[in-house]
Amino acid sequence: MGGTKERILLAALRLFARDGYEAVSVSDIAEQLGITKGALYRHYAGKRDIFNSILARMEQRDAELARDNQVPEGPKEEMEKAYRSVSAEQIAAFSKTMLRYWAQDEFASLFRRMLILEQFRDPEMSRLCQQYLVSGPLGYLTDLFAALGLPEPRKAAAEFYGPMFLLWSVCDGADDPSRAIALGDELIDAAAARLEKGKE
Repeated sequence: MGGTKERILLAALRLFARDGYEAVSVSDIAEQLGITKGALYRHYAGKRDIFNSILARMEQRDAELARDNQVPEGPKEEMEKAYRSVSAEQIAAFSKTMLRYWAQDEFASLFRRMLILEQFRDPEMSRLCQQYLVSGPLGYLTDLFAALGLPEPRKAAAEFYGPMFLLWSVCDGADDPSRAIALGDELIDAAAARLEKGKE
């Protein structure tokens, strides 16, 4: 990320992930960057504006990753044909991408940590945590597997997604997250193989 606006977003997100959204002030963010509050206000109207820009960045990136992996971006009701045409191989590749994205991309990883930290303090953060990290991805995979005609799509979704959710935390505490990522790849491949077998 380059430019002052982007530097502000990343500095704010680092503080939100460490201290929690409510505990961080605009002054804290400006101090972290070595700029005045006035300089920060030239780019963002306040802390909420910064947070909304972080959300917009996450939504944009989610859509880009879906497009890059050729999986549907929208809900099943709006893209039924696209859901039916996704292969187990595409789902596995997308899952591996998301494993790395949420574990290794600094912006996404900080966002994830912030949501996990704040989900118990704030209803909005709890809703966002569910949307981005829990029921949202699980529901998306369930819809993909249902569109493919699997008899137990929610179970298949949990087999795909459960290891990823666990391994993000493993990566957070690891000096070298590559072993956790490699294990995730193996588990995703095994789940994809079971998926293909279930379609027969």
